[in-house]
Amino acid sequence: MRRAIEIRDEWLGHGLSVDPADRAAAEAAITELYRLAGQRPPRFVWVDSPRAGLARLPDDQRRPLRLRGVSAPPRGADWPFFSRLATEMSALRNLGRRIDRLMWAPGMGWTPAAMTPQEALEAGWPLAHVLDEVVEKSLGYTLRDQLATPLRTELDAPDIAGRTWYGQHDAHWIADIDVRLRVGALRMGAVQERHLDVWAAVARSCGWWWSGEDVCVVSERPATVRTEPLPGGLHGQRRLHCEDGPAVRFRDGWGVYSWHGTLVPSWVVTDPTVERIHRENNVEVRRSAIEHIGWDAYIEQAGLRLVAETADPGNPGCDLQLYDVPWGFGGTTRVLLAVNGSVERDGHRRRYGLGVPAGIDDPVAAVGWSYGLTGAQYARLARRT
Repeated sequence: MRRAIEIRDEWLGHGLSVDPADRAAAEAAITELYRLAGQRPPRFVWVDSPRAGLARLPDDQRRPLRLRGVSAPPRGADWPFFSRLATEMSALRNLGRRIDRLMWAPGMGWTPAAMTPQEALEAGWPLAHVLDEVVEKSLGYTLRDQLATPLRTELDAPDIAGRTWYGQHDAHWIADIDVRLRVGALRMGAVQERHLDVWAAVARSCGWWWSGEDVCVVSERPATVRTEPLPGGLHGQRRLHCEDGPAVRFRDGWGVYSWHGTLVPSWVVTDPTVERIHRENNVEVRRSAIEHIGWDAYIEQAGLRLVAETADPGNPGCDLQLYDVPWGFGGTTRVLLAVNGSVERDGHRRRYGLGVPAGIDDPVAAVGWSYGLTGAQYARLARRT
């Protein structure tokens, strides 16, 4: 298992790399993918970011693909090049998915996600299941969910996103197969290994790319990527976070802002104000901005009036505070300040605010309302999470 984690971390390094792209290696690998799919080599266009890449796409790459049913040519060789390439990639990825990865079995107790790798193996979980958590799901969270997805959301181009290859951010599925091969948990034929080597070479050398019939647009890797360990993560997961600028920034200045893994507008990081917080309807964005200011400073600047305060019966040792909010709080006029029932990795419990109806005067009733309970029902909880 130690070797598997070492290989995973190698791939994590490629996925988070901010080095300039190795253009020669990327072009050679992509050209080989074209050849394997029966396509002549493309002309390469390099850009500084995915946003710049979308602006350089030829018209034929902007149209969404609709290749299904009777509209599809009978021979795969006659399909559009992107579809042929996607078929090649899917066949490769499916090799790793043939392993039985049911994440629960009678008598097994917790899944490997809730255990360290050693604990999972000692509990009797098969190596294949443990590797699934340690490699693919760990890297999938970091590289797909925390990097590729926020960047794709910021681009707001769903049709084109469906025709995007993710370069270094494809490392999660490549690493999944690579680790199993290198620790002896999977076997592949020589042709399949050759295909994997080419996809791996792309992931090691560049950012996102778009494969047209004649033109291939390729993006540089980011210039900055800021992350932090996922609190409670047992398998090396990381999430985007930067307190003083974009969490991901490309060389042309485009990027995204993230506060402890939450995609936020730039103002949350660069200029959070009470006025902006009270105009914001997204509860996660509001929470992030308040955390940046600090709850004590926010309460003072917003002029919140304490309605009532009491001990939290569902979280011994912590208090509940109910405030009036003069300007509203996401459509409500009262906010309950509570302490998270779960401990963060640094040993602290995070404070958070919940908007509650104005007619609630009791903090216990307010927190009960947030769980769909009455105050009396909540007060009988042994401990909330």
